[in-house]
Amino acid sequence: MDMQGRWEDIDHLLLRQGTLVGPEFEPCAELRESLHNDLRVLVIGAGGLGCELLKDLALSGFGNIDVIDMDTIDVSNLNRQFLFRMHDVGKPKAVVAAEKVMQRVKGVKVVPHYGRIEEKDDEFYRQFQIIALGLDSLEARSYINSVVCSFLEYEADGSPALPTIIPMVDGGTEGFKGHARVIIPGVTPCFYCTLGLFPPQVTYPLCTLAETPRSPAHCIEYVHLIQWGQERPGDSFDADNPEHMKWIFDKAFKRAEQFKIAGVTYSLTQGVVKNIIPAIASTNAIISAACALETLKIATMCCRSMDNYMMYMGTQGVYTHTLSHEKDPNCLVCSPGVPFEVDSSISLQKFIELLLEDPQFKDKLSKPSISYQKRNLYMQAPPVLEEMTRPHLNSPLFELMEKAGGTLNVNDKKLTGILRVNVSFRGHNDTVMDMDTAGGG
Repeated sequence: MDMQGRWEDIDHLLLRQGTLVGPEFEPCAELRESLHNDLRVLVIGAGGLGCELLKDLALSGFGNIDVIDMDTIDVSNLNRQFLFRMHDVGKPKAVVAAEKVMQRVKGVKVVPHYGRIEEKDDEFYRQFQIIALGLDSLEARSYINSVVCSFLEYEADGSPALPTIIPMVDGGTEGFKGHARVIIPGVTPCFYCTLGLFPPQVTYPLCTLAETPRSPAHCIEYVHLIQWGQERPGDSFDADNPEHMKWIFDKAFKRAEQFKIAGVTYSLTQGVVKNIIPAIASTNAIISAACALETLKIATMCCRSMDNYMMYMGTQGVYTHTLSHEKDPNCLVCSPGVPFEVDSSISLQKFIELLLEDPQFKDKLSKPSISYQKRNLYMQAPPVLEEMTRPHLNSPLFELMEKAGGTLNVNDKKLTGILRVNVSFRGHNDTVMDMDTAGGG
């Protein structure tokens, strides 16, 4: 850590005052020591972008990094995931990436976690000050966004409580295009706020897949969407199961031969089924550099963070464009609450029914449990709590909440994070309730 001149470039940012620094920035040597010794960063994903992120963060002075990834190394990864070699094939990406970074950057500690992000509990994610995302799916981004936003607590004036904020830096690549974005939960738009900006996934008419396939992708999707259910009924398909993927590939290859279609490969099968777009090493490096810089800005305030989205368009030359996405004030994941008006006479049972029927919530709730402050109003499980709280179902919600403003916490197994809804009672416009819907089950 103290090699002569090792951190000279970082010192130019941390030891000098400037006109673009963030609020409360104070240049000092202790800032660099804190960056190395005290701050803990989580990198999610150890693929093409994740490998670059680990390297860039380690070389930027971050001394405590965790990395989580559920995949093992495949031969097809080696052309762009530079931390891996042929003898690493079959090993967990997170484990090998951590070992290689620690070998190359002395003094940094990288802790690997081999498994799914869904397997980690809330306390795991709470221990990090910043989370950097190197993911390749909307589902994974949505999940971690919901988890981090679920930690949010709001002050009386509606502003997020600073100790409950865990910033995220998200990167993504698609061929020669990429993006980097900064998500400060409760302050900037979260991932869910801008989910509608992502283009819909490519779909194929079932009649084409079944009767007139014209491309390798048609053959693969036919096996995936139709033949799997016909030949393996009751067997749930898992895209991360090698045996399942091999079965899809073998059947698709035979179907392609039948229709004289060339080009079905195992790699293409993975790409079609998992909606993977080919990655390019140079794009990963560019986007990773932007994400690492934003992470450094957040950690040290050496410069104001990007506001709040950057696009890289390699197809148009060396072109980038930064823009500010707007936060959705009624976001179901990160906002202080979505307006929800009810009669003051309704019972808790009727209130739960209204939630389940409302278009905003009906696909997100199944068996909600509700509490007020630290008091359980109704709990679906365990049975002993359900029996204890069942009498509250017939009581007016207005009375259960003591005729005062407050927060309802609704726990449902279908949710991964917190959904806040501002409940107002008709005839009592001066009384506004905040309702939190927390996942767990």
